Amino acid sequence: MSGYDTSAAARVVVGVSGSLGSVTALRRATALTRGLRAELWPVLAWEPPGGDATARRSPAAALLVEEWQRLAKQRLASVLGEIFGEEGPGVPMRAVIVRGTPGRALVATADRESDLLVVGAGRRGLQRAFSGRVCRHCVTHARCPVLAVPPSPLASELVAVHRRNAWHRRMDTRDL
Repeated sequence: MSGYDTSAAARVVVGVSGSLGSVTALRRATALTRGLRAELWPVLAWEPPGGDATARRSPAAALLVEEWQRLAKQRLASVLGEIFGEEGPGVPMRAVIVRGTPGRALVATADRESDLLVVGAGRRGLQRAFSGRVCRHCVTHARCPVLAVPPSPLASELVAVHRRNAWHRRMDTRDL
């Protein structure tokens, strides 16, 4: 982040979905917010089931929009509560829910040049070709600096355990 004017960073905007990658990005964003003396803006993007195009075609969907928005707000509060607990992040925070795809919602929220946008970089390995779309969209379209946070080292361990369990392999206790 050399060359970035830290005195101008008013907001650190971070995408939050509850995934392991977004939790890692949220923790990094919180630490950056503390160092930059900025305000933390965790953002959860939501769409109606089936997307906006499907919702526009269904007359019943209009009745459910408020409920979907309430559920998104509840999900964001739940994730923030799990990460920060009752004491909160220890920095000024404004939690935001935005209707739309995650990439577009994050870019629209981090609309100032003085903002810093923090996103999870996606998975490593063979699955990377199918992940990281949000990160790519943000890096390509954002007007502010974007920090792509690599996955936690525990993420690859979790994938390995899941793979071993899916194939019903025995765990080697010598690794413990």
